[in-house]
Amino acid sequence: MFRLDNKVAVITGAGSGIGEQIAVLFAQQGAHVVVADRDETNGRRVVERIGAQALFLPMDVTVSRSVKTGLEQIFERFGQLDILVNNAGVGFVGSVEETPEEEFAHLMGVNVAGVFHGCKHAAPLMLRQGKGNIINIASVAGLVGIPRRFAYCATKGAVIAMTRQMAVDYAKKGLRVNAIAPGTVETPFVESYLQRFHAGEIEQTRAQLHARQPIGRMGRPEEIALMALYLAADESEFVTGSVLVIDGGWTAA
Repeated sequence: MFRLDNKVAVITGAGSGIGEQIAVLFAQQGAHVVVADRDETNGRRVVERIGAQALFLPMDVTVSRSVKTGLEQIFERFGQLDILVNNAGVGFVGSVEETPEEEFAHLMGVNVAGVFHGCKHAAPLMLRQGKGNIINIASVAGLVGIPRRFAYCATKGAVIAMTRQMAVDYAKKGLRVNAIAPGTVETPFVESYLQRFHAGEIEQTRAQLHARQPIGRMGRPEEIALMALYLAADESEFVTGSVLVIDGGWTAA
């Protein structure tokens, strides 16, 4: 069950954290995995961890040509593109007043334009083969207001809206589009957030991140990867336009 044998999957931001675990799990389930990241060192580390079923693809999701060229190269190499996971993302802490315009533009570039570029350039390749599967990594920040996360909430809300809209456009054309909305997950992304915004109170803030989810801890990348595997597999062929929340009860509280 939930096998991905001979499917070709591109995962952006796969050099660490959630993206890395998705790449590892997809490969274990039989997929040919493309580790797409602009961080070549970490990207190649993940490829080495996975082995022969993986390859590294340098990609900057903020640059349309980088995404288009990369996806077309993969399609030409394998003759197919079955799964795209738009996972690359960045964050910032601040209210609307505290958010510099350049930071807002940066988050929009990675979190929103990055997903747009992936979807825009993957869709025609998938339509050419008559089927495809796009999984966008959103966040509970796109569903609820989080104090001092203005830009991050805005971008993840946009990801959810794009997911639902695309699902409607392409449902009858064989292309499924879904999103995963994780709560706080223990990743290098969160570690960098702690170092950048809470350098003087890292452990206190870490404890708060665990506690704000009713289950009492942060999520694990492997747990998000399992949800992505379900969406990527043929067993979920009736699922499109969905936002699957995995947040330890956060949005239920």
